[in-house]
Amino acid sequence: MKPNRVLQFIALGLGFAFLYIPILSLIVYSFNESQLVTVWTRFSTRWYQALLTDDELITAAWLSLRIALLTAFASVVIGTWAGFVLARMGRFRGFTLFSGMISAPLVIPEVIQGISLLLLFVEMGKLIGWPAGRGVFTIWIGHVMLCISYVAIIVQSRVRELNPSLEEAALDLGATPFKVFFQITLPLISQALAAGWLLSFTLSIDDLVLSAFLSGPGSTTLPLVVFSRVRLGLNPEMNALATLFIAVVTVGVIAGNHFMQRAERKRMAMAV
Repeated sequence: MKPNRVLQFIALGLGFAFLYIPILSLIVYSFNESQLVTVWTRFSTRWYQALLTDDELITAAWLSLRIALLTAFASVVIGTWAGFVLARMGRFRGFTLFSGMISAPLVIPEVIQGISLLLLFVEMGKLIGWPAGRGVFTIWIGHVMLCISYVAIIVQSRVRELNPSLEEAALDLGATPFKVFFQITLPLISQALAAGWLLSFTLSIDDLVLSAFLSGPGSTTLPLVVFSRVRLGLNPEMNALATLFIAVVTVGVIAGNHFMQRAERKRMAMAV
């Protein structure tokens, strides 16, 4: 084996070790009975049982899940529309402003976005009395604002790759633009929509900065609860919680790849 090839394998191995050894150690220590995170005593599922009786964590987890689901669906709907405008409408008047507004959340720090939205909601509350306070709705607006940009970029790139002759042929055969969009265009970009939905869901359920600015009493999300507890010291219960998330994400990724590959094989078979 050539020396360069050996160095490449070593560098690759070190990179993977740097990424995954901390995750593996977290999983292992989640089954540790000791309250000391880094001191192993014996195998136990004590901290998983503690999660089941932790009302604060369970409430925060359900709230984060509900917000993430709402954010993902709203972001896909609005982001798909924005992506189509960017890909199909050409350079209309105001295109630069529209494109900049769509891309702005990608480059503006979340701290700035959180402060801006907080000031906006406070001033709106003073002027028109809405929103009356910060809570689930304000967090949802902030997350949708952040996730729309990601969905729009994904959909825009996929729409630009489409062969317009398929849609044109359907229109020539008498199909309405509405029917063409739902029966031809949407199936062709379904993988992009699924990717945008999953990315929006992940960004929302993981967000800490925007949630910290836009949350109020009774609307504490899971990242806020975890962050507040970790600030007081490492907690084995957080290891168990993180392990559960890793397991769910792993199963979701494997299942998603399986269904996407099966759909791609069917599409290729139909094309042949």
